[in-house]
Amino acid sequence: MGVDSGLPDFRGRNGFWRAYPPYAKLGLDFVSVANPRWFQEDPSPRLGVFTAIAWGSIAGQFPTRAFRFCGGGPSACPGELSSIRPTSTGNFQRTGFDLNQVVEVHGAIGRMQCLSECGIGIFPSERSRVEIDTSTMRAVETLPTCPDCGALARPNILMFGDRGWDDSETHRQATRFHSWLRSLEDCRVVVIECGAGTAIPTVRLACEDLAERFGGTLVRIKPP
Repeated sequence: MGVDSGLPDFRGRNGFWRAYPPYAKLGLDFVSVANPRWFQEDPSPRLGVFTAIAWGSIAGQFPTRAFRFCGGGPSACPGELSSIRPTSTGNFQRTGFDLNQVVEVHGAIGRMQCLSECGIGIFPSERSRVEIDTSTMRAVETLPTCPDCGALARPNILMFGDRGWDDSETHRQATRFHSWLRSLEDCRVVVIECGAGTAIPTVRLACEDLAERFGGTLVRIKPP
């Protein structure tokens, strides 16, 4: 659905390299780039790719009708189509969804956090506009900083091997989501999983668990 809305396909080296050719020349795939240790050692190219993703999610095409179709109202049942709606690019929110209907299981590109963990918590990335050199995909100085202590800031995205990710907002969303689930005990539940894939199975496993918990039907939609 993201690709249909104009976002690049990051799955596999070829998809990532087609989106950002400079990384192909460097031999770096998305897993290599999305590693938190680089924000300590050499943050410029890492902030470059996350800035490009953020720019694409804002400047790309408006989210397709599929994002709007996957929503539902505040009532749980009957006849409501709802889902976990994991997202990091804000497409569901841009279709008009209330944040109360979204669980961002891996964080969000629209938020930042302080690398020094000074206690400020999560803050909007609008304060941290970063320019990038598209020939090298490196972020151009000045790099984003924490508005409180001035230390380097990073996207509030869960990366690979990431022990420093601030999960406070995702935890709050998940708590609200599980509270909503408890209201479904007398409802007939269908879980629709769309394009979750197996490379990062967070959503796939969650959908399986939900269908088993409610004795419901799991509909798995995955394009070839």
